[in-house]
Amino acid sequence: MNKNFIAKSIIRLDIFLSDKLNQSRNQIEQLIKKGYVKIDGEINTKSGYKLKIGQNIQIELQNDIKENYVYDIKKLNFNIKIIFEDNYILVINKPSGLIVHQAPSVNESTLVDWLKYKNISLSTISGDIRHGIVHRLDKGTSGIMVVAKTNNAHISLSNQLKDRSMGRIYLAIIDLPLKDNIIINKPIFRDKNNRLKMTICYDNKKSRESKSEFIKLALSNNQKYELISAKLFTGRTHQIRVHLSSINRHILGDNLYGFKGELNKIKRFYLHAYNLYLVHPITNKKMFFKADIPSDINGFLEDKFNMENINAKIDKNNIFNIFNDFH
Repeated sequence: MNKNFIAKSIIRLDIFLSDKLNQSRNQIEQLIKKGYVKIDGEINTKSGYKLKIGQNIQIELQNDIKENYVYDIKKLNFNIKIIFEDNYILVINKPSGLIVHQAPSVNESTLVDWLKYKNISLSTISGDIRHGIVHRLDKGTSGIMVVAKTNNAHISLSNQLKDRSMGRIYLAIIDLPLKDNIIINKPIFRDKNNRLKMTICYDNKKSRESKSEFIKLALSNNQKYELISAKLFTGRTHQIRVHLSSINRHILGDNLYGFKGELNKIKRFYLHAYNLYLVHPITNKKMFFKADIPSDINGFLEDKFNMENINAKIDKNNIFNIFNDFH
């Protein structure tokens, strides 16, 4: 399946296609390097190529993002817990290591593949490769997500994301305690030196406003680590990880953003979407859900922290009151 575009301004090729295809610059860069992009009929493998006005850009979308993409059934044995389901929404606990949807640089089965394999009804507003997806989690982040089963439900949930009547509360374990509860409001843009990363950037017109709130929950027994909670006012790529890194705090296991600990013992970064709140798109009932903490994070907490104290802190009423009291 090919798509064609005409450049209407002088602009970098990767930026142009990232906007047109609604994909990250890293994903577009991989597509360009593999020779799937032609400019005026000639293959171009330079992401930084500056397009001229009137040039024709043709991109060959590969099987992983074609509408007839066929997933590998043998690779769909994901351990996904369904927390809630009715005719309109599905709430799940996504495991770490699972990608939410297909993209040009993805060569593995995804959450959307699993949903289709299970014959779950899905909204179609976001296109074939993102059926049902209202919001997402990074591959390495575990936790709670809501999936829209109808288009009306999808529209309602999307509007709730915009007005923040729907949102998630995250748990993270960091390598250095916070000095105090903090709100970080710093713009984010893709790191020009490492396309896998995002970074704080004030001097780029394309930087996006990003605001996060972090709450101290519990210190480890040796006071070296801290369990914190995070709430987002905006939903940028890697936002929690970038904002913590900007104040020299790092999520355990997150070596991409500066964690220097023993990665042989911590197999992934300890970030988990724990709570979800929303208004049901049909009944208008306020709903609250919890995604159980995965065994690796829970094991670390049991080994290093006082679990009785933690259980009290992450109780539904307490965790919401902490955020409300902070404002």
